[in-house]
Amino acid sequence: IYFLLRTCFAADHRGSGGKNQMEILKIEDLTFTYPQCNSPAVKNVSFDVNEGEFVVVCGATGSGKSTLLRLCKREIAPLGEKSGCIKYKNTPIEELSAKDCASSIGFVMQKPEQQLVTDKVWHELAFGLENMGLSQNVIARRVAEMASYFGIEHWFGKSVSELSGGQKQLLNLASVMVMDPEILILDEPTAQLD
Repeated sequence: IYFLLRTCFAADHRGSGGKNQMEILKIEDLTFTYPQCNSPAVKNVSFDVNEGEFVVVCGATGSGKSTLLRLCKREIAPLGEKSGCIKYKNTPIEELSAKDCASSIGFVMQKPEQQLVTDKVWHELAFGLENMGLSQNVIARRVAEMASYFGIEHWFGKSVSELSGGQKQLLNLASVMVMDPEILILDEPTAQLD
């Protein structure tokens, strides 16, 4: 069972008073079954998210929350049988360009070690931007801004293996946020906090 809580950020972050917000994510009659399983992990889920909304998906352990969230991020969607549709700005996620899918939908995983791809903190922050093909000047500026915002400048030269679980999770969040995604998906965001 999923319980959805919706509230707008600070009444309205664009000055429209919460009216005429654009639908940014739509899930229609989504059902997903893992290979060699008889029952679906996610069954008949439908909801939409408008820009500026904050949505919480709650449920018991094993109820399909992480599966649902991973299905929204094409690059890490689990293998299995899926029916229904997930749309980002009215486009099925399967039809998004690789760049749009990677940069517009941010995802912070439940287990921070599974998301780290480089050996140094500074490179982890820059990695996504490098893959987006941004200039070195833009990458340096955005990495510095994000490191300052999260207060992690003093970690810059550290190896990611030296970080605690909570620090790795914060680094993952900063590494996703530096790409300026329009949707941010957090799977168990408080699990590793120090």
